Amino acid sequence: MRHMIMCASALVLATACSPAPEVDEPLYPAQVDADGLVDSHFSDTYREHLRTLASDEFEGRAPGTKGEELTIDYIASLFRELGVQSFTNEDYTQPVPLVRIAPSRVTNMALQHNGEQSELSYRSEMMGWTNRVVDSVEVTDSDLVFVGYGIVAPEFNWNDYDGLDVEGKTVVMFVNDPGYATQDPGVFNGNAMTYYGRWTYKFEEAARQGATGAIVIHEDGPAGYGWGVIAGGSPVRFTMKTDNNNMHRVELEGWITADSAEKLFANAGMTLAEAHEFALSTDFAAVDLNTSLSMTVENEFAYIDTHNIIGYIEGSTYPEEHVIYMAHWDHLGVDPVSGEIYNGAQDNASGTAGVLSIAEKFAAGPQPERTIVFALVGAEERGLLGSAWYVENPLLPLDQAVAGINMDMLNMYGPVRDFVVVGWNNSDMQAYAEPYVVAQNRYLAPENNPEAGIFYRSDHFSMAKKGVPVLYAKGGLDHFEHGREYGLENQARLYSEKYHKPADEYNPDWDLRGVHQDLWIYFRLGHELANSRAWPIWAAGNEFEALRLETDDRRRR
Repeated sequence: MRHMIMCASALVLATACSPAPEVDEPLYPAQVDADGLVDSHFSDTYREHLRTLASDEFEGRAPGTKGEELTIDYIASLFRELGVQSFTNEDYTQPVPLVRIAPSRVTNMALQHNGEQSELSYRSEMMGWTNRVVDSVEVTDSDLVFVGYGIVAPEFNWNDYDGLDVEGKTVVMFVNDPGYATQDPGVFNGNAMTYYGRWTYKFEEAARQGATGAIVIHEDGPAGYGWGVIAGGSPVRFTMKTDNNNMHRVELEGWITADSAEKLFANAGMTLAEAHEFALSTDFAAVDLNTSLSMTVENEFAYIDTHNIIGYIEGSTYPEEHVIYMAHWDHLGVDPVSGEIYNGAQDNASGTAGVLSIAEKFAAGPQPERTIVFALVGAEERGLLGSAWYVENPLLPLDQAVAGINMDMLNMYGPVRDFVVVGWNNSDMQAYAEPYVVAQNRYLAPENNPEAGIFYRSDHFSMAKKGVPVLYAKGGLDHFEHGREYGLENQARLYSEKYHKPADEYNPDWDLRGVHQDLWIYFRLGHELANSRAWPIWAAGNEFEALRLETDDRRRR
């Protein structure tokens, strides 16, 4: 196995160090001097791919629209021109069947305590919905039970459901995880959120436990956003179409405000602060909140087919073993009222153009020993649904996936020194990347807000949930020429003015040198993995390590 520069001093890994690779072989050496990057140019076509995909003609690339059709045509035409192969058809598409769930009626949350009735108001005090594909759900007199953080994590010796039967009940739990709550690096991952802190996990675990409903308590700090993010947007939801119409989900999912939770805990003789303290104690046991819940949700449905667009270059020696490059092609489309186009230039025409540029580079070079997969997935903006469908219906066995490299919202603001890893120390993928980062006179850096759980909010997460080691990293804030303040200003402007807004448009003045920096790293990393016997691994104790180890005997060394 090749040397990993960070080795055990930076990652707690079950591997030993061995000789370092020559990073200037066999293709495309970086050129740097003491002042930084001299020649960062990677692709002659990246800018045109970006401009085209983000153009008004593509109408914001929403699933099931003309924008999707144009995106498929554009990518498929390029793949055919390059000689990239298709797993499926001449359009390189994998259908992703979706259901659009629009609530037509949602009642307030009716509560009963000691014969007294009260309500939590929809949107202002609570949000509730169902992901079951049924006309309505009606939860009646379901007992509320506080289950701490709602976590079952064997690797952290944590089980909030230990000895508890929640069939027919609705569980209430805190968002995030005990690491964030304690800020203790020895508890879970400390300030950095684990998968167990994500509200999506909590709903999934409640369903596995047999609960009728699952309610998360919202607090700005541990959630990472205000109540307006929960209650202020459209209540329309999207889900994958399943054979059982999602009957494996709990009937009712939702959130309540911290003030609402305070009222519930009062019914059990506790305060919110005391509940926080108890949830972290070694003798925690679920608490009956002496309150029952009743609520009705009525739905209307629409069935939509969107598509993943997937091509590959077959490996010469190990064709089933494969490296996956992934980016989501979709964005938010056209506002039905104003007619404004959500072009999604940075989110994520930038990443899609990156995968296409890397496909061009691989197609122009020698055939790799392992297969390279280029997966442009759909419906990310609807909840990572295209990538979730792919990992449930993979076109090559996922136990033969060497690793995944995801590109989402690349750096449009010039060359930067930091290559920011989202999910710091999750796996040795960042150690595999480090020689190429160093070759550009740059350095690896962790994300500056790990408590927000960004690692769990892009498509690489779907691969991680199946045990595939992944890298989600990109240029950060430390600009070579203008410094960190310049980077911080650009980041603030992106999220305040452009993110998920019509202003996310292509700008011909963008300085794409930083993108070219990162594309070089992505390409060289994938090239190395595709021409070696390396199998990257998760860090010891990571929440996805056990999934990978289950299939370890299927991989040839």
